[in-house]
Parts: sequence; C-alpha cells; structure tokens
Amino acid sequence: MTERLRRRIGFEIELMAPPGVSRRTLALDLAGRCGGSVRPVWHHDSEPSLVPGLGRFLHLTQAFEVRRNDGTLLCTLADDVTLLAGLDPREPAVPGWFRILTDDGRLLRLLATQCDPGSRLPIVLEPAAKLWGTEVRQHGEIFRLDDPAGATVALAAPLSGERERPCEVITPPLSTGHREALAELLGPARELGFTVPREAAVHLHLDGGPFRPAAALSNVIRLFAHWREPLRHLLATNPHCRRLAPLPQPLIDAVAGNPTRAELQEAAKTGNLTKFYDVNLTQVIADEPPIRDTVEIRILPGMIDEGRIADRAALVELLLERCLDPAPLPIGEDLLELAAEALAGRE
Repeated sequence: MTERLRRRIGFEIELMAPPGVSRRTLALDLAGRCGGSVRPVWHHDSEPSLVPGLGRFLHLTQAFEVRRNDGTLLCTLADDVTLLAGLDPREPAVPGWFRILTDDGRLLRLLATQCDPGSRLPIVLEPAAKLWGTEVRQHGEIFRLDDPAGATVALAAPLSGERERPCEVITPPLSTGHREALAELLGPARELGFTVPREAAVHLHLDGGPFRPAAALSNVIRLFAHWREPLRHLLATNPHCRRLAPLPQPLIDAVAGNPTRAELQEAAKTGNLTKFYDVNLTQVIADEPPIRDTVEIRILPGMIDEGRIADRAALVELLLERCLDPAPLPIGEDLLELAAEALAGRE
C-alpha cells in the first residue's frame, strides 16, 4: 500500500521502554532534537480496585507534553495500564514517579487542576488540601488527603512495578506528512531501545464529523460487525491486545435496516456502548458536544515502524471512505474490493 493519507488523523502508539529508560527519557530526547521543551501533565485513567465494594480506582499518572521551539505540540507521552508483560511488579518505585488515586471522576478532575504533575510526592496533594481546609497525612509511603469529616478524598503513592516504562505516544491531529511526522517520533524511540509490548495496539482518531449522519454511521457499524474477523485478519490485530470487543448486538441489529440517528442512539444505550470495542463510536453517536469528536479505530496491531503504521492507516482510511457512500455496505463483498471501490472514487 503506497496510497498517501488524506484525512486528519491522530495516532496513539503503545511502546515499552527498556529497563532503566522511561517515557520521560524519550520526552527529553525528542525536545532536545527539535530545540523544544517538556512539560509534565496528568494522564487520566482507571484500574481495577482490590478494595471490597469498590469496582475501580481512578488515577492520575505523570505524562509529558513535548512542544517544538515555536510552541506547537509535537506529542504527549503517557502511561497505559493495559501494558503489563515484561514489567516486574516487585520492582520498587523509582524516585520522582508517583500517582494520585481517588474513586470519583469529579474529584479526579478537580485534583488534576489543583495538583502539579511536576511536583514531589510528599507535597503534591497540599494545594488540594487547602480547598478542604485539612492537612495531608502520611501513612508509610502513602500520603492521604481526607475531608473535614474524615472521608478520604485522594491518595498519593509511589509508582512502582516499572510503571515509568510503558509509553503511549499520542500525536496531535496530523493533516499532512503523516509518515514523516511518525518517523520523527519513532526513530528516536527505536534508538533508545523502545520496543512493541506484547499487548500493544495502535489507535487511529479520524475526524468524526463526516461519520455522524445516520447512513455513514450505519456503514461504519456494518463494516466492523459484518467484516469483524476478515478486518482483524487483514490488519493483523494483536490477539493479546486488551479492551477490544465486538460491537453490542443491539447496535448490529439496528443497522439491518436504515436506522435514524435517534434509533442508533437508542440501540447504543440498550447495548451499553463504551469506548472499549474494536471501534470507539461513543463520540460520534452522542448529540452533546463531544470531548473528542473522532471515530477511533482500535484494532491495528502494535508497531514501531512508521511505514507499517501509515500503510495500515491508509487501508483503514479507504474502507471508511466507502462508508461515507449513503448506499449500505454490501454484505459478502471482499474488503479489498471495498477499498478499491473507495480508491476509484477518489480518482
């Protein structure tokens, strides 16, 4: 595939640093090469909880925003909790690495605005403590912030188990020069010894606007439902990748006809649609202003070569272009024929 990418695409590329190297190492290296700067930022995520009755913990971990010398964003480097293989959970915390945990999304967002990701573990919760008029208390290696009634608001704890090594490379939306932009990031990563983790994937974020009309959205659902296994085979989806699943059956049933947006939204609600499917449609299926108005393709395998990433992205782009044709995707047609049909429509 040598077709040039034409759409705005943001890339998320999951990598693993070698022992003794971290995502901060890569951030500093990239900034040095372009005469830019590095700024610590918070990455929001969640993880299963071991506390009875609490399904999950929400947490903030240290990520790094790399900007060029003119201030434009080059990339952000963040943790990804799905990357576990090869990490030693018994490895003690590296000095300077920590996280903040809470159990409420509203608290998490408030903590992110008050606490500095470039701070130090013993004092990182202090700005938030001022809001409650309380003091941060230390319990071993953990720092706890309670409200005036004694209910725990947040914990700050060392980041152990080599969690500084996972590195998700997140690009801004790229309109042109996709392959060259990826090479600027992945070449230095390869030189530093970064590799593709066992559970890795590459995610593509394409502008969601063209896919919001019911006909286009229905075709995207048909593509990822009726061609699920051929699509995963063609793209070489990583079988060890976590947080992937077929689209909910109510959504698949809805596109047997020609549903309206309201009908698709009702089917998504019935099927408890979340982002953790082969394709993330949560933003384009909602009417309220989206956080990130994109269609996110989640089934590309982990890769660290910009050519391979761009080639697979070009194939996805062509298939999605065919979805913009109001005519329903014909079940039974070969995927490559669909891509060729879209390519012919470009010429």
